[in-house]
Amino acid sequence: MSNCPTLSALSEQIHNCRACPRLIEWCQEVARKKRAAFVDQQYWGRPVAGFGDPNAQLLVLGLAPAAHGANRTGRMFTGDKSGEWLFEAMFKSGFSNRPNSSHLQDGLELSNAYITATLKCAPPANKPTLSERNQCLGYLSQEIALLPRVKVIIVLGRFAYDGLKKYMNFIPGTGFGHGNEQKVDFMNRQFLIICSYHPSQQNTFTKKLTKDMFQAPFERAKEAIS
Repeated sequence: MSNCPTLSALSEQIHNCRACPRLIEWCQEVARKKRAAFVDQQYWGRPVAGFGDPNAQLLVLGLAPAAHGANRTGRMFTGDKSGEWLFEAMFKSGFSNRPNSSHLQDGLELSNAYITATLKCAPPANKPTLSERNQCLGYLSQEIALLPRVKVIIVLGRFAYDGLKKYMNFIPGTGFGHGNEQKVDFMNRQFLIICSYHPSQQNTFTKKLTKDMFQAPFERAKEAIS
């Protein structure tokens, strides 16, 4: 991958990436077969770039696009159950103009926030390999470089945390745990890393993650930014 001068150029490069054949094949297969509920829709079926406010102070980092969410709609966390939780929390904290997002033309706009994922392709069984994650860290590196005002990063899940840790090469303080936070100096910038359980159905259905729990990291981010 080559370094891009703008976020829009980086997004285009991500959309056209074919570095991980297993992931590309899976994205395309899902787009061909589709889920019954979306059989009349045209799936995106390729890597998904991050999106949001280019002047963002908050970066939200997830695991990967959902097979029938972002891999269908073409926008991170758009059109899936995890996104319902995410945008509701961001709306309540003032980082989004809408509490939900279902498709690209739904009017969603982020304010002072940018959303991306450690992996840009939907992985089979939602389980990417470490080599696939590491291949994608170059894109995360460029996103952070092109978002010079980011000072708070909310990591959704251990996979995102471990990816960020590898990229920034920091020594974990308390490690990953919901609500844990750590200040990290990296590339002449200081970041506050805030951990959150991922709002996956595995966590929300079992009540491992409640809406009050999930709201807390976004309120903490708002406080840290102000």
